[in-house]
Amino acid sequence: MFRVLVLHGPNVGFAGERDSGVYGGQTLQEINRAVSVRAVELDMECICYQTNHEGRLIERVHGVRLDFDGCVINAGAFAHYSYALRDAITAVRKPFIEVHMSNIYMREEFRRQSVIAAVCAGQIVGFGKGSYLLALEAMKEILK
Repeated sequence: MFRVLVLHGPNVGFAGERDSGVYGGQTLQEINRAVSVRAVELDMECICYQTNHEGRLIERVHGVRLDFDGCVINAGAFAHYSYALRDAITAVRKPFIEVHMSNIYMREEFRRQSVIAAVCAGQIVGFGKGSYLLALEAMKEILK
């Protein structure tokens, strides 16, 4: 059974409250519940974690190296500028899939660039909580 960490970055804790037209109406708890159910269906163990702090996110990324087979990461705004996060993902040498609930390519110009995309196995954007579910399916394929 594969172990996968699902990381939620800054402001994802406001899911369901923050701009539901962009991010969808599901709360983080509902998203995590759907992720957990899908992981079980895929015969995967999944742990979900959310933080608004860049250092804590990086520490969790470091933990993937020894404790998980891969990681699904919604780095929020850190995806657009955190070279420290990019370096951490690179150092871990496990597959990461970047997700965003909104389609970042249809939003403000600064959101259209991800500094972590090039060091992730793939990127899934624009499907709300479905972005996470699709990422789990992709991760299962990568880890086979």
